[in-house]
Amino acid sequence: MRKLTFAMNLSLDGYIAAPGDDLGWSVPSDELFQWWSDRVAATGLALYGRKLWQTMSSHWPTADRQPGATPAEIEYARRWRAMPKVVFSSTVSTVGWNTRLVTGDAVAEITRLKAEDAGPMDIGGATLAGAAMRAGLIDEYLLVTAPVLVGGGTPFFTALDNWVNLTLVETRTFPGGLILTRYETRRV
Repeated sequence: MRKLTFAMNLSLDGYIAAPGDDLGWSVPSDELFQWWSDRVAATGLALYGRKLWQTMSSHWPTADRQPGATPAEIEYARRWRAMPKVVFSSTVSTVGWNTRLVTGDAVAEITRLKAEDAGPMDIGGATLAGAAMRAGLIDEYLLVTAPVLVGGGTPFFTALDNWVNLTLVETRTFPGGLILTRYETRRV
């Protein structure tokens, strides 16, 4: 059975994007960028909601061919293109770069994917992750918290009907005061 992790950068007040989908506050240090790149290399399958897919696919497919691309950006772009991906959307019509599109029931498809005997999955995008959260499908929450208050925007967590008990399994500090916290879901 695959493990499903919800991993994102977020502000101290709990948002993955500020109002207007502003991500300017979340530019990673070189060390954190390398950590995210290594995570992409180790991901068996990435699950994207529409908005995050549009953000990622507007940049990373050609980022390694842009003037001034750093070696780390070149490596990340190659890893991102190679990583198997699934996009969940009823409005996106085409996807590329080792990606398939799912237009039907996201929770049913994520449940099916979790039952496979394969590598770990990461889920990204507030709406998609929120549906998986409410369905009890997320096994691990990985938060990289930036020391900034953005006051609103897209929240990392969704409203839940039931408590989710978690166990802290890792912490790490990155330059600029960013703190990684990783929690595993405690199944009762």
